[in-house]
Amino acid sequence: MSIPAAGAKSDNIARGIVLSVVAILIFGLQDAATKMLVESYSPFQVTMMRYWAFGAFSLWLVSRQGPITRAFASKVPWFQVARAVLLVADIWMFSTATRTVPLAELQAMILIYPLLVTLVAIPILGETVGIFRLSAVGAGLVGALIIIRPGFVPFEIGVAYALLAAVCYALYIAFTRRVAREDSTATSMAYMGLIGLVLTSGVGIFFWTPLDGPGMALTAFIMVSSVSAHWLMIEALTAAPASVVQPFNYMALPWGIVLSYLFFGHLIDTVALMGGLVIVLAGLAVMARERQLALRRGRLAADLQARGSTPPAPQEPPAARR
Repeated sequence: MSIPAAGAKSDNIARGIVLSVVAILIFGLQDAATKMLVESYSPFQVTMMRYWAFGAFSLWLVSRQGPITRAFASKVPWFQVARAVLLVADIWMFSTATRTVPLAELQAMILIYPLLVTLVAIPILGETVGIFRLSAVGAGLVGALIIIRPGFVPFEIGVAYALLAAVCYALYIAFTRRVAREDSTATSMAYMGLIGLVLTSGVGIFFWTPLDGPGMALTAFIMVSSVSAHWLMIEALTAAPASVVQPFNYMALPWGIVLSYLFFGHLIDTVALMGGLVIVLAGLAVMARERQLALRRGRLAADLQARGSTPPAPQEPPAARR
């Protein structure tokens, strides 16, 4: 019986990887459509229309698990509100950045967010970060500087928006980990969906411009792609561990390069590509280190349980240098 079980587990992991890759491809197409839309419409309007689909999808998922009102019973409501606002701010900033920053360079800069999570997790989650991960974060920041090239090329305001988007998303992930200690996934989805709908609609309505035919088509695609990509990512994380799926997020860079060339005729320059590769390698190094530490904590907990001792709390691992 053990052989079929192992085979099923392997199949699930393969399925999770495939679903995550497809989700990343769809997210990339969504970004390309967003870049086309913001050439004629406000990023606030585009974000609002995107949230009409994504927010409704989030609330629908919550409703399948029980009354929606029950899902809003949070132990940390202000953290939930901050988390939802940060995600909206991230999309606002990213959409604005697409107006002036080529898609390939934009993806390269945004991918610094996993490294920023390592930094913001120190004050928000109380994590201890050792020299290895700090060095990787430093290398990633150097990669970002290589792309930006301050003093060598004119500063583009879109770059500032891209970096702010990465910061907002990193904070969003840290807050997501924080609320996961207290609240259910349904509660997090409920706050994210409702607050996102209210905030984006409350702002976006003041920037409304009637859509023409191409605008309607692109908007419809963004709505469908937003829901489908998030659904695929949820299914991927259900089938395979996050530690297996996460590294494939970096496929956003080569996919962004392809889309930037196909839709906008832009080919990333060598220097920006080098900076992007530095960021990707630094991020993968951090992921590998975190996985190594998680395995070490798991072995220690199993050993303590075998001896009849109480294992340490997961958020306070043994003194291992990161």
